Formats: sequence, C-alpha cells, structure tokens
Amino acid sequence: MDKFDQLIIAQLRKNARVSVSYIAESVSLSRSAVSDRIKKMEKTGAIRGYQVLLSESQKDGVSVYFEVQHQCQRCADVAHIFRAIPEVVTCSGITGDMDLLVFVQAESMRRIHQIREHLDSQIDITKIKTHVVMSEWI
Repeated sequence: MDKFDQLIIAQLRKNARVSVSYIAESVSLSRSAVSDRIKKMEKTGAIRGYQVLLSESQKDGVSVYFEVQHQCQRCADVAHIFRAIPEVVTCSGITGDMDLLVFVQAESMRRIHQIREHLDSQIDITKIKTHVVMSEWI
C-alpha cells in the first residue's frame, strides 16, 4: 500500500459511508482512481468489509474478548480453531503474556460458555482469560 491507499483507508475509518467524491477531493486523486484503489484493496483483502457498530444498549447478545495463550510455534497454527467458530469476529496476534486476542459476539452468555468450553478442550490452548464487554463508548 502506498501513501494514497493509506489516506483512503484513513478516510474510510473515519466514516465508511463517505462518498468516493469526498475521498477523492481529500486525497487529491480522481474519483475513478479512488474507486479503483478501493476495489483493489477489497479484492486483495486489505479491506475485509464494512460494519455497523451499535452502542451496547442497542445490541442483542453478549460480546467478549478472550485472551488466549497456546503452545504452538506460530499463532497461525491455531487460527483454524477460531475460524471454525462463527461467532468469532476477529482473532489477532498480540504481544505480551498472551498470544491472541479474540473478539466474540454471541446471542447469549450460554453460547459464550459453550465456546469457552470448546476452547478449553483444545490441546494446543494452554490458558484463556475472558473479558465481558459491559459498555462501549467509541
């Protein structure tokens, strides 16, 4: 990604619904150039999607973060476990004592418990800390 792609992404992060015309003007490129760059970033996976973020009071269900420690040589070696769980929104490698930060949105605390038990049963996972989202301000 070059500086123009980074500027386009910065605009989309501020407001994913902003018009291509507005982005083009703000990054000093033509509308077609910006549109082509966005399509290319979507195709290559640099942009994986767009989402609606609701305040906690408007949400149904439960959101949690799992901090996960594993015994594999690489985080990618356990990623398949999380890909198989539809409620997993993101799974990120992190620094520190834990190896992964996994964001999960489920319809109930019961489902969160089932997911946690499933993760606990995985031989390569050695430690899990669960953080339930209580409020969201940004």
